[in-house]
Amino acid sequence: MENLSSRLKSLSPSATMAMNQMSRDLAAKGIDVINLSVGEPDFFTPDHIKDAAKKAIDDNFSFYPPAPGFPDLREAISAKFKRENNLDYTPEQIVVSPGAKNSLANVIMAVVDKDDEVIVPSPYWVTYVELVKVAEGKNVVIKGSIENNFKITPRQIENAITPRTKALLLCSPSNPAGSVYSESEMEGIARVIEKHPGIFVITDEIYEHINFTGKHVSIAQFDSIKDRVIVINGVSKSYAMTGWRIGYIGAPLWIAKACAKFQGQFLTGPATIAQKAAVTALNSDQSCVNEMNVAFKRRRDLILDLLKDIDGFKTSTPQGAFYVFPDISSYFGKSFNGKNIENSNDFCIYLLENAHVGTVPGEAFGEPKCFRISYATADENIVVAVKRMKEALSKLK
Repeated sequence: MENLSSRLKSLSPSATMAMNQMSRDLAAKGIDVINLSVGEPDFFTPDHIKDAAKKAIDDNFSFYPPAPGFPDLREAISAKFKRENNLDYTPEQIVVSPGAKNSLANVIMAVVDKDDEVIVPSPYWVTYVELVKVAEGKNVVIKGSIENNFKITPRQIENAITPRTKALLLCSPSNPAGSVYSESEMEGIARVIEKHPGIFVITDEIYEHINFTGKHVSIAQFDSIKDRVIVINGVSKSYAMTGWRIGYIGAPLWIAKACAKFQGQFLTGPATIAQKAAVTALNSDQSCVNEMNVAFKRRRDLILDLLKDIDGFKTSTPQGAFYVFPDISSYFGKSFNGKNIENSNDFCIYLLENAHVGTVPGEAFGEPKCFRISYATADENIVVAVKRMKEALSKLK
């Protein structure tokens, strides 16, 4: 008899991982699938970073690491925060984890208690609301509009705050919409948080370097609330190191210590070889990061131009990350060969089966009228994928 915990029963599976697996399953059958569901760069990890990992193996970094990460990596992260963000985090205020997802989990488990409310702007990354559930907190979802590039306003945040509000969870550049908050927009949010001293801000900045505005703004830069801000970041997206699993936080010292304590019991610490590779990634020449950002911007412009030719798509212009998040609700109620499109999940299954293009339904991100396309793939794949989608969608009546 299955007798799982209520905690696990409340947890939804990752829609991005599910669609990625469905795409892989079709490909394994010999079908030419273009997978635009997965959120990872298609670039290989730069050679100088791989060389650092090989050296770490030869140097016998094969023993348990410190729970919060090696000192040299935490020093490199501290220097990165100062150099790129003008943020002062000592190495003791930094905790390295096996991926930014684990960093986020550590923080939520450290600060969110039973029935605490966490304000989550929608559309949101699929894992945010699930981690709040695991911590037995309550999600308070506030919706951004496509007309405002899916960004939420200070007034919306103020209206959502109650005596039980414990945290605000921000993501800029965002997954899935590619929204990027300007300095003035971030300042407006900070002014609201200033008035509520019991509220933390958890800011997910994993897409920091995939930014087409020319400037990344962290809400941690505002001194009036810095002692209540926890920055989540990592090397996965910026350095094409998704499989290396290195994320980190910068936080007030007492929160960093709490996260290290929690991680020490759950995970021990991140892999030693990956940590040494991350030191080199952060400390060495950053031209590889800039080159990838140029490629992502070119791909964004390409896919936006191609999507204009598909009737029924309503699309904002993402300013960062590598996703487009169109509203496709005009297709709801249409059908082909007895297959009805009632929601974005039906829509994405239809595209996978009829266009052989993998995408992710918007339900998973809190926006059921939309779906997510990742353009972290070669230009030619984007061209072919959009052509296939257009042909398949033209059959719906």
